Amino acid sequence: MNQVLAETGEATVHINETLSRWSGVLYGTALGVYAIAALLLFAGFAASTKKFSVGERAAVLAGSGGPVVTADESAPGRVVPAEQKSNDRRLLNMGYAVAIVGALAHFASIVTRGFATGRAPWGNMYEFIALTMLACMVGGLVALRSQASRRYLGFVVAVVLLLLVINDRFLSTDAGPVVPALKSYWLVVHVSIISISSGVLLVSGVASILFLLNNSFGWFGQEAADRLDRIAYRCVVFAFPLFSLGVICGAIWAEHAWGRYWAWDPKETVSFISWVIYAAYLHARATAGWRIQAAAINVVGFASVLFNLFAINLVVSGLHSYAGVG
Repeated sequence: MNQVLAETGEATVHINETLSRWSGVLYGTALGVYAIAALLLFAGFAASTKKFSVGERAAVLAGSGGPVVTADESAPGRVVPAEQKSNDRRLLNMGYAVAIVGALAHFASIVTRGFATGRAPWGNMYEFIALTMLACMVGGLVALRSQASRRYLGFVVAVVLLLLVINDRFLSTDAGPVVPALKSYWLVVHVSIISISSGVLLVSGVASILFLLNNSFGWFGQEAADRLDRIAYRCVVFAFPLFSLGVICGAIWAEHAWGRYWAWDPKETVSFISWVIYAAYLHARATAGWRIQAAAINVVGFASVLFNLFAINLVVSGLHSYAGVG
């Protein structure tokens, strides 16, 4: 295997170029597979949300030559042709399976990047975004695994695909050693926790956006609105404690590295703002009659996470300016 030497100021680090290239190939493969998964999932979503007029429903119920019908568990009281329901499920199940294949390629890309550099593969912004998007994808696959919820997975896949393309287009950097300030076991602990929690919070944000769209336009029905609300809430319940732990670990690392737990660095400040937003969401969600307001707060949290992921390291200079953008 081809190897190059990188000078870090302390020691010479071996970078495996072959594995680095394979990491890039697997990253591109994940993008292509995610694109196919999104097309299948959106096709299944479009078919599953097809509206039936009262006349069509009456004709089917009266047995006037219409197709055999069956109940749709995602919308109680609505009648759906059996053939359409079967096609919906087939497309959604195919899209779900393809998304899993994409996640495996995505995971392999991160692992090979780690072996290529001989370190945790989230030492710069490009790698951090890749890990966060994997967490978002896995979070979506788990949170939306039920048959009735898979129809919304396409929106999560689309977000992951879009952000991965932006990451590859504007933030891509060659595999290499990290700066001395990041040579700590806290890189593994703090960054991985923040990345996983941020990815799952993005899933919650997508669910709340769909919930608010349904509330405004009535696209999916009441049962779907309840389902989306539960998905958003459960994702935050899982991710918020993790995010809190990540912030605490970051403060401990900051004390070790900079001699103080909190410096109101831009990234610290936005992370704290995000923490307050999600705490407010949980409070609002527990308040009777505040589901719409809670969803709106969750969408603000979604925007704050995206801002913290992309904008802080690129726009604002601070102690966390280790983007490594090349």
